[in-house]
Amino acid sequence: MKKTILLAACLSLVAAEAQAISRYDPSRMSCDRVQRLVDREGAVILRYRSPRNPRLTLYDRYVASVEFCDMGELRSRASVPSADTGSCPVFKCKRPDFDRRRFIVPFD
Repeated sequence: MKKTILLAACLSLVAAEAQAISRYDPSRMSCDRVQRLVDREGAVILRYRSPRNPRLTLYDRYVASVEFCDMGELRSRASVPSADTGSCPVFKCKRPDFDRRRFIVPFD
């Protein structure tokens, strides 16, 4: 009986993690619409052609707030191309890079 309850609990946790996320092409929308979609849905995947190599499709997950980031991640500024601008400001989750921070200790 305990094994059955434990198995059911584990399966329900896995199912909760597998939430559907919407995918959009921001290059077919205005910047204002892209930002409204992210705000309304909380997290979306935006796919668009690479500006440097149009044969490549780039994509990432963009979020409305840090609440949609995993533990240990921060909300970071980003931009995507939209129909009305080449640089529409949005946010995505990013792990902090502590290796880049260097502290210089002055000698007395």
